[in-house]
Amino acid sequence: MPVVLMIAWTVLAMPAIGPAYGAPAETAPCREVAFEQSAFTVCTFDLTRTQLRLHWKDPNGEAYGNLGKLVEAENQKMPPLLFAMNAGMYRADNSPVGLYIENGQQLVKANTASGPGNFHLKPNGVFYIDGDTAGVVETGKFLKLHPTAEFATQSGPMLVIEGKLHPRFQANGPSLKIRNGVGIRDPHTVVFAISNEAVSFGDFARLFRDEFGCQNALFLDGSISSLYAPSVDRNDQLWPAGPIVSARARGK
Repeated sequence: MPVVLMIAWTVLAMPAIGPAYGAPAETAPCREVAFEQSAFTVCTFDLTRTQLRLHWKDPNGEAYGNLGKLVEAENQKMPPLLFAMNAGMYRADNSPVGLYIENGQQLVKANTASGPGNFHLKPNGVFYIDGDTAGVVETGKFLKLHPTAEFATQSGPMLVIEGKLHPRFQANGPSLKIRNGVGIRDPHTVVFAISNEAVSFGDFARLFRDEFGCQNALFLDGSISSLYAPSVDRNDQLWPAGPIVSARARGK
């Protein structure tokens, strides 16, 4: 039975390092959002202008393990990263708990087992990217339809399923955590969010559905949620991570 690693480290968000590459305010991908009396940082990407991809291991075959190592490596390239976020639950060796596809290759198979923890609060789901399109779907549906995916990560639970909140969520449940997730506004528009304070699953799911119009959204993780976003001076370097999603401007 799989065990999801949940580590309670106490690490404060650190200011962004390096030159200020944030986009101008009118085009910056990330912004602070107040919703239902809670604060969130939300990053929205048009995939016709932005390239999203997933990362797990570096060129030497070692797991990056945190956003800081990935950002340092990827910012040696141009254009620099606009964004990075932890993108799914992981085991003690930083390997993905569920399905993981990178550069079109399936590196970890889908996990359909039952068990404890958020990953197994079914239905769970898959976030996938294929060029300038992306999707979030229930795991069973993904396995049935086999959509073309250059990148994919499985996590759970689903937050929003075809416009409805996960059936196990309470409107305002007692479990309050820092949380991060991803939603799809349309096939070319992806919305990532991280709470800046502890919130319930119900609060977090409604943010995607009611504030951003996402018909499908997926929980990525909680407590160890991390964000790199120079446009809002955010650089959470030291929290542990398995899969990581990044964004950079597409080349012209």
